[in-house]
Amino acid sequence: MMTFPSLKKLQQSVYHVLKRFPFEMLFAFIATLATIAYIELESLNYLKESWCKRVIMTAALGVVISLATTLFCESRSIKTSRRLIFNLIAALLTAALFFTFSPLINAADLIRFFLLILAGHLLVAFAAFTKPHAIQGFWQFNKTLFLHFLTSILYSAALYAGIAAAIGAMNLLFSVDFKYDTFYILWVCITGIFNTVFFLSGIPDDFSKLNQDFSYPKGLKIFTQYVLIPLATIYVVILLAYELKILIQWSLPKGLVSNLILGYAVFGILSLLLIFPIREKAENKWIKTFARTFYFLMLPLLLLLFIALGTRINLYGFTEPRYFLTLLACWLLFITLYFLLSKKQNIKVIPISLFVLTLLSIYGPQSAFSVSTYSQKNILLQIFKDNHALQAGKMVRINKISKKNGEKAVATLEYLIGHNDFDVLQPYVTEDLKAVSDSLSKIKDSYGHLSTSRYDILDKKMRWIISYFGLKKFSGHRFYFDQADQQEKHYILEIAEPEVKVITGYDFMIDQAYIDFIDTYKHYTIDHISVETETKKEGILQIRLNNELAVFNVNELISKLMKQEPKLKSYLQKPNHDDPPQYTLPPSLLSFTKKTKNFTVTLELKTIQFSMNESQKINYQGYTTGVYLVKKR
Repeated sequence: MMTFPSLKKLQQSVYHVLKRFPFEMLFAFIATLATIAYIELESLNYLKESWCKRVIMTAALGVVISLATTLFCESRSIKTSRRLIFNLIAALLTAALFFTFSPLINAADLIRFFLLILAGHLLVAFAAFTKPHAIQGFWQFNKTLFLHFLTSILYSAALYAGIAAAIGAMNLLFSVDFKYDTFYILWVCITGIFNTVFFLSGIPDDFSKLNQDFSYPKGLKIFTQYVLIPLATIYVVILLAYELKILIQWSLPKGLVSNLILGYAVFGILSLLLIFPIREKAENKWIKTFARTFYFLMLPLLLLLFIALGTRINLYGFTEPRYFLTLLACWLLFITLYFLLSKKQNIKVIPISLFVLTLLSIYGPQSAFSVSTYSQKNILLQIFKDNHALQAGKMVRINKISKKNGEKAVATLEYLIGHNDFDVLQPYVTEDLKAVSDSLSKIKDSYGHLSTSRYDILDKKMRWIISYFGLKKFSGHRFYFDQADQQEKHYILEIAEPEVKVITGYDFMIDQAYIDFIDTYKHYTIDHISVETETKKEGILQIRLNNELAVFNVNELISKLMKQEPKLKSYLQKPNHDDPPQYTLPPSLLSFTKKTKNFTVTLELKTIQFSMNESQKINYQGYTTGVYLVKKR
């Protein structure tokens, strides 16, 4: 049964945590405040929103880096004054990262952030055990951290559920107007402050004592023996059968095989880590047999993994995902050979080696981003060279290119600009891309707004560069060209409807809560009348009553309305920033009537969202609602 700590114990824990981990709590507090500010500013102020994201990322890194520094200092019995200096240095280095992050401009910075977070967690895993040996203490420490982390998540979820339910009850019973973002802020506060305090309070501080702790949870052995190991066995049987099939058919492996091999490696290594402390016991001789079998079976699977990766890299070059898969494959090969050949069997090698490789993949010429950018640039340059559009090292407009190469060039440009921003192409074009970028950022949209969204800016840059190189016809993305080239404008039309609608003069009403203009068919039976509602093509709705058909051309209605758009200004609602124009119209303007032999049918549209370009082509978006009003004649 789960019980929460008493108030006194909680107070003591908070005091102990603040005293032991002041920098960690400071960063956690900053991250919490920045996240709350981000929730409040989202979609309102792009510049401040960007700053909030950078603060959140920096503070989150500050928590794990400061924690690793504290654990290292404690394990080395470094005095408090010197420990403060170490923590200050770590905090300043972390704060410096704030100026390198630009997540709303450079997508690669988000990946860098997650890699740094991963490296920080790996550092926490072994920071207190950098001295030789102490393997038992290392295992016990990480077991304690993992179990306490799960407990803190459970407590935080329970606390959030209780408070959120209380807020919801206040909204319902006392008509208190707590907005939806209140629940987001509540979760941020609980995970940012309560969860952090609770987790830090459970971190062991006597590392030498952990080396003498040989306790082992029985449930962990059962979970490993009867869940993880059988899963790893299933994976390896499938993979070996597939490898045999490849040898028989002499065919290249499929890309999915990489995920299966990594799955087998994860389940196997995790299993061996969980049962590591009991491997020497007489009744557990099977563990050593399983370990050697696991690593021997990894060798042919790794060969298969390298073949699969090499095939795709040869065809499409390096991207970040392929780089990381290659790095993991190399790491798995190193770990496999180490545990097969080494007599020491030091499990600290796993997080330490992964930490080093993670750091190497973040910055520098060997990093994932440098290697991927270099590879994709070479692919792009080769395409231009093969199509006689590379002159004196500069890419120029392509006059003739195959569909396959044109689409490949567009995809490569999209990757390079999306991950590295516009200036990555500067050495290969004669135009001043910084000046072009500044000019594009000042272009207003069709509503007269100056958009600063990263995606809108990326859209403008992609449209410009694709047109510059003469590749516009190879872009299959409406994202790039419809709005700009056709000046597509979005609208929302709705009717001013009372809360209670009185239906007079009709026999029955058929509510159309969601009208899909692509493919909709519904059948009803009302008063012995067979009713079918259907969409034949976009903008054309029809209803069939006992085989009597009434067709409604919504396109004609919308076109007629929008030709008189200046006359609709009195119905225009004041839009928020970047919102499309919204008109609240009288019902008569959004309804029309058709007569059949035995019925009079009125279609009354309640809400409709659409866009229209300069050639008056209508594209329906979002959802459309309405009702059919039917009268027997």
